[in-house]
Amino acid sequence: MKKCSLFFVLFVFCASLATAQDAALLVKKVKAKLELVDNYEATGVMKTDIAFIKAPIGKIKIYFKKPNLFKIKKEGGISLLPKGGLSVNLSSLIASSNYSTIDAGVQEIDAKKVRVVKLLPNEESSDVVITTLYINEKESLIEKAVTTTKENGTYTMIMNYGAYSNYGLPDKVVFEFNTKNYKLPKGITLEFEDDSKPLSAAQQLKNKKGRVEISYKNYIVNKGIAAAIFN
Repeated sequence: MKKCSLFFVLFVFCASLATAQDAALLVKKVKAKLELVDNYEATGVMKTDIAFIKAPIGKIKIYFKKPNLFKIKKEGGISLLPKGGLSVNLSSLIASSNYSTIDAGVQEIDAKKVRVVKLLPNEESSDVVITTLYINEKESLIEKAVTTTKENGTYTMIMNYGAYSNYGLPDKVVFEFNTKNYKLPKGITLEFEDDSKPLSAAQQLKNKKGRVEISYKNYIVNKGIAAAIFN
């Protein structure tokens, strides 16, 4: 009886270890695809939806350069981005290898089965507490990522892919966050729902949800980008 129990424990341990290794291998495949991109320049449209803020749809240019340079330029307006926000691009999510990988099973997103993998940083100094990836195993693509940080709250990124999926580059990104971690830019206009005394901007944004949607129109991949762009 004791031998049977020991074999069972060993079987469960080995199965758990194999699952963890499979999850780690899957993340490596995703990372390998993203690493095909040394740099890119893209055009697109950004739509910002944040409570009380007037932010029209705007044309943008997006720049990326390894290892973690990322910039968005919005034509004729303010880019309404949270602290630490969209600079958390796909490549930076798994840029480090110093994390533990946990397999969290399978779920469905828009009728597609995805593998759920949690990444736990091994460094105590890391601002990231945990990142949960929802990965399309067949295509080695991140369909969704939820990152919880110590300083900047929790962010969710939802990706749709098309012509540039071979590079792991999305056609559309929806970025959601809690506005209490949002740094209000100077000079923006707040809208109030009634004639009562307005609350402060910080109070207006507290516990509200923010959403930034970027639709990419065109990518120029691995053609080189001057470092000055990111200054």
